[in-house]
Amino acid sequence: MHDNTPIDLNRFDPTQAGFGYTLSLIDSKYTMMVLYLLYYYPPTIRFNALQRMMGDIPHKTLSATLKKMEQDGLVIRTEYPQIPPKVEYSLSEKGLSLIPVVDAVCLWGEKWQ
Repeated sequence: MHDNTPIDLNRFDPTQAGFGYTLSLIDSKYTMMVLYLLYYYPPTIRFNALQRMMGDIPHKTLSATLKKMEQDGLVIRTEYPQIPPKVEYSLSEKGLSLIPVVDAVCLWGEKWQ
């Protein structure tokens, strides 16, 4: 939590602060939507189902978003060795811990839009 200590702006690097890290995790257009969908449709969602739920998101964009979220530790990707390939996504513990942050952002938006 912020302790109201004045910040020395000559030494402040927002990329090294906690909020900079948090924003780097949810900075894409679709990341918060993916977090919400994985939260509200547990335990897992297949790629095509997720794409249908998100509307007109291009396959490449969703794939890149999920890959970054996996690298960031927000989602768990489970691939089953079958034909056709079956891939499912679920929230990791880290991803689940972001849900209150996403909720707060949504509530703020509802209040001020």
